[in-house]
Amino acid sequence: MTDAPIGIFDSGVGGLTVVRAIFDELPNESVLYVGDTLRGPYGPRPLAQVRAFALDVMDHLIAEGVKMIVIACNSASAAVLRDARERYDVPVVEVIQPAVRRAMQATRSGHIGVIGTHATIDSMAYDDAFAAATNITLYSKACPRFVEFVEGGVVAGADIEALAQEYLAPLMEKDIDTLVLGCTHYPLLVDVIASVVGDGVCLVNSADETAKQVRKTLEEGAMVRSSDGGPPSHRFVATGDPKPFEILGQRFLGPEVIAVERHPRRADTVGFPDE
Repeated sequence: MTDAPIGIFDSGVGGLTVVRAIFDELPNESVLYVGDTLRGPYGPRPLAQVRAFALDVMDHLIAEGVKMIVIACNSASAAVLRDARERYDVPVVEVIQPAVRRAMQATRSGHIGVIGTHATIDSMAYDDAFAAATNITLYSKACPRFVEFVEGGVVAGADIEALAQEYLAPLMEKDIDTLVLGCTHYPLLVDVIASVVGDGVCLVNSADETAKQVRKTLEEGAMVRSSDGGPPSHRFVATGDPKPFEILGQRFLGPEVIAVERHPRRADTVGFPDE
């Protein structure tokens, strides 16, 4: 299993921030990434529907022989983590708990902000994750249009800056000193977000923290791939039109995205019915 790929999925390109962090942390690992672009974004959807879609994609990853699943999507993590760990025999890593641990280490005042999609914020997954912490006050804000901008390839400019000001102003009024980027799309907007919140606020990138957890889990399971196995092999799959994903993937991730495959079956309904 050490040479098997790590299976990673998201509803779109946002999970590529997790892939980038894993490449940096574990350069010998192979990756199979699925972007569920035909059904994404997951954020506006009901949690039950997100759960069904996520299990669908993870079943596909297991069938492809991955050695680990990384849920590179906060909405899916909130909806399906417990089910996934009971359903599959491989380790399952998600993005919420690693970010929470880092935020608790970083905060000085105990005032922590979390931004995410409606599905993530409404699920109260971060509230639950912080519940056991003492002296922590959590302020949450849904920022749904951030995903639209990223999926459209817009990560700078007057429009996104104005939107960031609008979204983040209520959190800044609470004197937060730590802000969790609770969507894997959001690190692609880190320059804009940082300019709004200022140097006094620590930004917690869930992608970086998730990559560290992936390394820890692989090391504990003696599953780290050796450089002796040759260069890693990466595959990128989209359930929708692969071309837009390929263009954004090459822009945001780099030359590792050589080509994006179209999933051989349609993904517009649960079950991936044959065309």
